[in-house]
Amino acid sequence: MSLTFFDDRRLACDLYAAASQRTGPEEVGAGISRVLAPIVSHDALSLVGTDPATGPGLGSFSFWHEYDPALVRELVMHRHLGDPRRPAVPTLLRTPAVVVGAGSDGSPAPDPRMRKILTAHGAGSELRLLLRDRRGVWGALGLLRCEGAAPFGEDDARRAARLVPALMAALRRYATAGPLCPEVPPLSAGVITVGSDHRIGAVSPQAQLWLDQWSAHGAPPWVAEAFFVSLSLVARAEARREGGSIPLVCAPPAATGRWTTCQGHVLDAGGTGDVALVIQGATWDLVLPSLCEWYGITPRERDVVTQLRTGASVKQIARRLGLSAYTVNDHLKAVFRKTGADGRDELSAALTR
Repeated sequence: MSLTFFDDRRLACDLYAAASQRTGPEEVGAGISRVLAPIVSHDALSLVGTDPATGPGLGSFSFWHEYDPALVRELVMHRHLGDPRRPAVPTLLRTPAVVVGAGSDGSPAPDPRMRKILTAHGAGSELRLLLRDRRGVWGALGLLRCEGAAPFGEDDARRAARLVPALMAALRRYATAGPLCPEVPPLSAGVITVGSDHRIGAVSPQAQLWLDQWSAHGAPPWVAEAFFVSLSLVARAEARREGGSIPLVCAPPAATGRWTTCQGHVLDAGGTGDVALVIQGATWDLVLPSLCEWYGITPRERDVVTQLRTGASVKQIARRLGLSAYTVNDHLKAVFRKTGADGRDELSAALTR
């Protein structure tokens, strides 16, 4: 089959229109699937949005269509606990798209465990596409074909690779289309624990309010559970790694109604016991890097925004950064234009609630 040609700009518009239904991740996923089906046929779809500030390991929001929740959980577990010689993300960092589960000619896959997982859930092969550019990783696309269907092949991978610019553009438009400031009342920080059995344990009353808010935005419980388990597994891995960090995910208002952060903290030195996941609203230091990535704020503009935290005047900012007041004002105008903020007060409110 020859490579399909299409209009990247039109495709990006169609994908954004599908993602902008503002219904729920499964309904949006179905719309995105319909747009992509003529280009790469598939039976199920997942589209995960990340940002370069937090890296490719964890998603900030996601859309799903026809993926079995039990399969998603097994894929999460395999990704983090499977054969360390075949990690999916490093492979994708070398090539835009990979096929797992079966070879392009139907031959056994190099990862027999993955093949077994897919078969157990009626799937034949999965195509994974990393959405990246020179600034970093913006997300990942997963396409699934049922058992008995022709496995994904090299031509499918080439078709999928051509989708990268349109998918990234659609994700960025989705993440930045919502209101910058929260549409919902503020919530206190909440805590969820994930045990050594990789199951959710305790949920604080404050965390339950966060989950209720996510549910109101259409997120099904199994998506949240898969996210929390994945974050806890990353936290465990980081705890065992020399110089490891505390994993952080920042979700934009379009997905949760406000800038939301979630961090994973192991409760023992070896990372074998419970993991506490802390969910809270925007805090300046945690959210600013992600906000800058999604809205395309330059490093110099970010320097100026950082100074707003202190309540500094334009003249004070100019003096601290060695710039003219005119230049500082130009940077602020650019930031307000990119984010849609009415002024410094609204921008500050978005970063502190």
